[in-house]
Amino acid sequence: MNDNRSYISILASQYINAGKPTEWFEHLYAEAIAGNATIPWADMQPNPNLIQWLDQNQIDGQGKTALKVGCGLGDDVEALCQQGFKVVGFDIAASAIDWCHRRWPSSTAQYWVADVLNPPESWTQAFDFVLESYTLQVLPPPQRQIAIRQIANFVALAGQLLVICRGRDTQENSGQIPYLLTVDEIMAFTDVGLSLESFADYFDQESPPVRRFRAEFKKYSSFDRSLRQSG
Repeated sequence: MNDNRSYISILASQYINAGKPTEWFEHLYAEAIAGNATIPWADMQPNPNLIQWLDQNQIDGQGKTALKVGCGLGDDVEALCQQGFKVVGFDIAASAIDWCHRRWPSSTAQYWVADVLNPPESWTQAFDFVLESYTLQVLPPPQRQIAIRQIANFVALAGQLLVICRGRDTQENSGQIPYLLTVDEIMAFTDVGLSLESFADYFDQESPPVRRFRAEFKKYSSFDRSLRQSG
């Protein structure tokens, strides 16, 4: 059984070189279902970097909608449901979504097969809270830029985006998948209509510790943005 990140890097590179930069996800999940691979990021529990942020900010999702980008096996989706959100989770891998339905047969969430690079038009400015964790860091730069625009477009006016990723300094190499991202790459969300509310640069509790960025953005109307800039 393959369970190491070098295998993931080789698999992803094969698809990227073939001009299919997102299709390797389905390959990997299908192999995992067959027992021939493991999903390195599937810990079968919510992302602790998300849980820490939810607890610190005492997030209440009652009456609000939420979207999880690249939901994988659904743990973060279910964590958001526990906060009261009406949640949609999506993934490009149909096998991952089938797995979610089996894991969470009584979930209040909706699980969709969808592509962040070409999402449903009905999701435009449709969500009060959007969570992007670990998807941008597995996309090549050209697709990453498209994804940033699409993710920003999911956020409703007065809505919120939380981004969690691996971080690096500008002079450091981005490495292999999962790529390390720079502050400037994350700040690209401010170029597509969002305003930065907070930014955390820290080492997590993994062994060995991993450097993470956790950035919170908000979408203001043009009038509110002007007031913030002038005030």
